Amino acid sequence: MAMLAIGAVVGRATEAIGGVPVAKFTSTEMADDPKKIVVLGCTGSIGDTCFKVLENLGNGYEIVGLAGGSKVEKLIARARCWQPQKICVIDTEARKWVQSAIPKVEVVCGAEGLCELATMPEADLVLNGLVGAVGLAPTLAALAQGKTVAMANKEPLVMAGGLILQQAERGGGTVLPLDSEPNAIWQCLKGEDRKSLKRIILTASGGPFWGRSREQMRDITPEQAIDHPTWKMGPKISVDSATLMNKGFEVIEAAWLFGLAVEQVDVVVHRQSVVHALVEFADGSLLAHMSKTDMLLPIQYALTHPERREVPLDNLDLNQVGQLSFAAPDRANFPCLDLCYEAGRSGGTFPAVLNAANEEAVRAFLARKIGFLAIADLNRDVLAHCGTQEAVSLESILDEDRCARRLAREWVA
Repeated sequence: MAMLAIGAVVGRATEAIGGVPVAKFTSTEMADDPKKIVVLGCTGSIGDTCFKVLENLGNGYEIVGLAGGSKVEKLIARARCWQPQKICVIDTEARKWVQSAIPKVEVVCGAEGLCELATMPEADLVLNGLVGAVGLAPTLAALAQGKTVAMANKEPLVMAGGLILQQAERGGGTVLPLDSEPNAIWQCLKGEDRKSLKRIILTASGGPFWGRSREQMRDITPEQAIDHPTWKMGPKISVDSATLMNKGFEVIEAAWLFGLAVEQVDVVVHRQSVVHALVEFADGSLLAHMSKTDMLLPIQYALTHPERREVPLDNLDLNQVGQLSFAAPDRANFPCLDLCYEAGRSGGTFPAVLNAANEEAVRAFLARKIGFLAIADLNRDVLAHCGTQEAVSLESILDEDRCARRLAREWVA
């Protein structure tokens, strides 16, 4: 895969994420001119953590736009606290609700509203904390306008990494990796020669069902699947972590961000979740990033980069950790990981197909329409019937996305 070589933001210095330029806000700029932020997905787990970070950082940041989904009351409360110029809601009914509650704020809705927020002229940074394919259009729109996009929403890179690369280069936009693993890789590569990078190793907790047989996983409930042992996340990503689909998506994401083939991105199970990623160089040296399991850390680093600021967390105590263990993933009992490698190697629209199928599969599982093991079965069957290796366009990605969702829904029915 080509590296996500993103153009510099006009008027700001840049430095590279292993070759990928990223926006750099200086201390003077932060003090004199607050960084103006749009938060997409402001009522989800990423949004919650983002606002904890902003409360801890204090002055220097201004929220100009907020987008939320079904948690309308929470969105209203957040808007009253942070006083954005514009709000995006999920539909017209929610729009009426929010507009009556906060009459002086402009309220937009739907996919068009997300793109409108993402391209606000005032915004210095767009934090994409959305879940799923819905994050693709606002990401492309923001990058086309030369915005800096802090990406926690990995699905757009899975679906359309090449298109995002092209859009960023044309528009002069930048990408900051917000998810814990790519953020860890970014930090490990700081100051290193990109050409010497040989391999990336992502760590996986293994999820709540590590060590169980397929028979033992047959009757898993949604409540069990979203009860992650180390991370506090939303229901969809928690299920993806339980199936190892999330880790597979991170393989594709990292390949795009750091210019590697998917075969150069390995996965190991690390139950302690202390090491978040490792990078291996040409001489065999390994650098590892270690920290507490809290999204507050990568989100704050993306917001304050290149500075490091104190966080309201206890330091990592290695004596308390005791020992670190690593193991190969159980590919037989967690086949979603290999489906991601297969889709990543195939390229074209296959990753978008897998993402669409998985979104429908997880939705059906959470609604108790299919069992836990059926998630991988559905994904495999849809991947076998949709997808193309031909030149990718936004239209072809959206066409295959619709095809995959239609087949997945028929499979569930």
